Amino acid sequence: MMKASFRGSYDANNSDATGSFVVNAGGINLRASITGDTFVNRPLLNGLTLSVESPGSFVADYNVPKKDVRFQFMNTVKVNDKPLNMTYTHSLVENRIALDGTLALDSNHKVSANYGFESGNCKLKYTYVHGGAMTIEPCYDFAENSWDVALSKRVDDDSVVRASYKSSTRVLGLDWRRNFFPNGSIKVSTSVNLSEEKKIPTIKAESIWDFEM
Repeated sequence: MMKASFRGSYDANNSDATGSFVVNAGGINLRASITGDTFVNRPLLNGLTLSVESPGSFVADYNVPKKDVRFQFMNTVKVNDKPLNMTYTHSLVENRIALDGTLALDSNHKVSANYGFESGNCKLKYTYVHGGAMTIEPCYDFAENSWDVALSKRVDDDSVVRASYKSSTRVLGLDWRRNFFPNGSIKVSTSVNLSEEKKIPTIKAESIWDFEM
């Protein structure tokens, strides 16, 4: 089976587009991903990434312009009969190593952590789902000693509104996303930097479409 997806975004300052083409070969996905830089004036290798993926197990990416290989391994273990999802990521050229873990306490509560080995930075996030329609996500960044918080609310079966605030940058954000089943969605986002003297909001629109062949 072959799948293709397209993502386009636009704001007042610039526009961009990304796309991917996936071929499933016996449970292994072969993926080619491109950005808008790949076809500026003429075909180039800028923005081209080639991937081999075993869903839920591992991903190997080769970033063509950077000549960098990134490995990602996923696994799930049980902690007191609760699932702990772990992801190990290693980028060779950039020498970045990260470990992500998510522990589902129950259907409404989970705790996530991210640790960067080269920087020693650690982020801890708690996710609470209230009534199946509202999600609250506070996050603490140990390196910056700052809090982030996000609140999302499902408006109907197809639409979600999300508000966020980052204390380190004092950026307040609001976005609305709507799904168009079975293969598309659109998101409109606005944000404002509260630390600036002129608090002028920025607006960005983004669309995602998937196709099967």
